[in-house]
Amino acid sequence: MSDAFETTIGLEIHVELATASKMFCSCPVAFGGEPNTRTCPVCLGLPGALPVPNRKAVEYTIRIGLALNCRIAERAGFHRKNYFYPDMPKNYQISQYDEPLCVRGHVDVPTEDGVLRVGITRVHLEEDTGKSVHVGGSGRIADSDRSLEDFNRAGTPLVEIVSEPDIHSAEQARAFVSELRAILASLGVSDVRMEEGSLRVDANVSVRPVGEGEHGAKVEVKNMNSIRSVGRALQYEEARQRDALRRGEMPTQETRHFDERTGRTSAMRTKEFAFDYRYFPEPDLVPLTPSRAWVEEIAARLPELPAARRARFAADYALPAADVAVLTASPEVARWFEEAVAAYGGEPKRIANWVTGDLFGLLNDAGVELTEAKVTPAGLAALVRLVDAGRISGKQAKGVLQAMFDSGAEPEAIVAERGLEQVSDEAALQGAVDEAIAANPDAADKVRAGNLNTIGFLVGQVMRRTGGRADPRVVNELLRRKLVP
Repeated sequence: MSDAFETTIGLEIHVELATASKMFCSCPVAFGGEPNTRTCPVCLGLPGALPVPNRKAVEYTIRIGLALNCRIAERAGFHRKNYFYPDMPKNYQISQYDEPLCVRGHVDVPTEDGVLRVGITRVHLEEDTGKSVHVGGSGRIADSDRSLEDFNRAGTPLVEIVSEPDIHSAEQARAFVSELRAILASLGVSDVRMEEGSLRVDANVSVRPVGEGEHGAKVEVKNMNSIRSVGRALQYEEARQRDALRRGEMPTQETRHFDERTGRTSAMRTKEFAFDYRYFPEPDLVPLTPSRAWVEEIAARLPELPAARRARFAADYALPAADVAVLTASPEVARWFEEAVAAYGGEPKRIANWVTGDLFGLLNDAGVELTEAKVTPAGLAALVRLVDAGRISGKQAKGVLQAMFDSGAEPEAIVAERGLEQVSDEAALQGAVDEAIAANPDAADKVRAGNLNTIGFLVGQVMRRTGGRADPRVVNELLRRKLVP
């Protein structure tokens, strides 16, 4: 068998919508909380309870479809997807089968190799399941002592986005999920917190020898709860299937679990086919028929999306692509940056350097988001202006930023309290310069002889004598006047 293989990946992304209530009842939607306190006869599937669709959830789904360049169906139907699992109180899920709300779209994904266009097969609306908590062992059902069920999440509006098999590597999959997450965040339809399950990724992976006509077995990988996990899981699964093919073994069509601790996938169950779910039309719901006028109204209210934001940042702020990618990763970061630039009034690159470098470093160390930080856009702008005016050095500014991050105090107040403001007055620095020259005659003679690198040493001596408050630029100039012929 040839040692050259190609990988084909299709992704299924489940997105919990940020509506106030559930998909078919008025129970509130929220993360966590006391188990089984946000339930009612409808989301528990009790006899006689009838579902009523959530209009906001339908609107959010149309918004997603439009942002992904989909066609919005004039008629979309709900179906019952039948299967048994303890977290399914009705033993079926209300979903959409052959009449989804949004179809045939695409996403243009920026990658290191250029723009990758990934087709969107469908975007459909359904309800989420509950949550099983497996007690004992590793926390998985296989070795647990017992399982507990929390139905608070059952019935939460859930959108499934199904991609075409246009992805051919783990890195492309990571890039696609990152771009999709940024689009969803910009739309405001979900908080897209993967660690809380608001955005969940399943991947269908198949590997075949190059030139083979048929795709290999389709293996579904679940439990990828971060973008990093998507990359790790798919890299492992791709390598596992290639190794099997080299040994002359055919991978089994199955569903596999990704273990975050080991970085490996393991078999869960045989992969289901569509007919296993015994789909049939939901008898308690009429089809959705969104009017053209409503769809056009939703389209007119779409916000700026990541691709457009990146193009604008590059054009308006003259920033390199690396800075643009970081600063437009979420609408919150983009807004924060633009507020800081407006407050600063100077070169945007100066603000970008402080945000992507020192400020993001503090955020990462503390494990908080930019919007949660005590540093305000106006505060950062004021700090950079202090450096520009020569009132503090760049090194001092880093310490001031840390104090701002810790306390929320304004930079002017911190500088005044700590006595950090640089001395730039030549007359005030003249004495310290003369003392440094007198105390270091050999260094002074080297400068007079043309060794200008030694000026740095003398600048350091002046800084020591002034407690670090002397403006090094002014000191350098004074030394040159005195020592350079």
